[in-house]
Amino acid sequence: MSHIPYTICRSGTYYYNRRVPKHAVISYGHLIRQTLSKDPLKAEALSKRLSEVLEGAWSATTDAPPVNISTIIGSFQPRRVALSEIAAEYLALKQIDQVPPSVALSTFISLAGDRDVSEYTRQDAKLLVHHLEMKGNKTATIRRRINSLSAIINYAYSELDLDKRNPFNRLFIRNEGNDVFKRGTFTNEQLKRGYDKALSSCSKVKLLMPLLGETGCRLAEIVGLRLEDIDLVNNLVHIRPNSARRLKNKTSERVVPLVGYAKLAIEQALTQADDEWLFPQYIKVGHCYATHASNAVNKWLKKDFDGLTAHCLRHTFRDRLRAVECPMDIIDQIGGWRSASGIGINYGHGYSKVQVGRWLWLVSISFTSSDGTYTLDPL
Repeated sequence: MSHIPYTICRSGTYYYNRRVPKHAVISYGHLIRQTLSKDPLKAEALSKRLSEVLEGAWSATTDAPPVNISTIIGSFQPRRVALSEIAAEYLALKQIDQVPPSVALSTFISLAGDRDVSEYTRQDAKLLVHHLEMKGNKTATIRRRINSLSAIINYAYSELDLDKRNPFNRLFIRNEGNDVFKRGTFTNEQLKRGYDKALSSCSKVKLLMPLLGETGCRLAEIVGLRLEDIDLVNNLVHIRPNSARRLKNKTSERVVPLVGYAKLAIEQALTQADDEWLFPQYIKVGHCYATHASNAVNKWLKKDFDGLTAHCLRHTFRDRLRAVECPMDIIDQIGGWRSASGIGINYGHGYSKVQVGRWLWLVSISFTSSDGTYTLDPL
């Protein structure tokens, strides 16, 4: 007996074993028996291919000559592809941030090897989970690693026409979600104090605080800005992908008005820019090293603001918009968040720059120059 359809297993070797329908007995005889392979995966692929060809021939209405079974077996070789090879193909096709799946892939290969994609088992997937747990990774991080690998495996099975259960599906993570740490937020007083220090410090790294805090942008979106993305005539910044950094998702591409401290900070940052990039020190060999910028600005923020980080600015920004009852779909448009409001939000061109700017002015932090001659007040 064998678990593979139309096969039997004798002394470790799989044979194709199938009765022939009555109308085809003259051409094929009453029974087809053909040696396949000792490898169950290869035998399954060969059996599937042979069945497809035979059923196609048997269903034809014309009196076609019988197919040559030995030739089919000899010419068809199931495609064997290493995980790294199919992953490279998948990542080249998908317009996504390459870093998370690449990290997950390298970790998994270091544990289970770079084998044929069809060979990985549930135990291999569990080994990854156990390894990440032992390293102290948060459960949310483990889940992201699993999801990245699951997507690659799903793509592989589809492209290679493999009828297998994805070993990363429905993996259980011990105490998942119980280690969630809720990020803190800045008070308006902390924001103003930090913004003023950033503007007076002549430190380009510190200028990231007002740029992030008053636009709601992700750090990589600001650090990876080209000069052509900045429109000071209309006080706008265009968040769009470029050769050095991608965006997180399609809704991340947007136009954000520059108001208050954000405009002052970007004007000052431009005085230290090169001919192409706003933060050239973080653009190396055509890649945006936003992590380096994050480490630098967080070192200052954590010290002066009780452990708060640059990403807390984005959480604070969303809370500030909520506090003035800004509509949720406008909040999502400003910050480039994926909307949970429904598919209707994707219709049309969204809210105008004037409408968005009005809400940004409403939550902006007031500014007065040291000599009292220049003031920016919220609406």
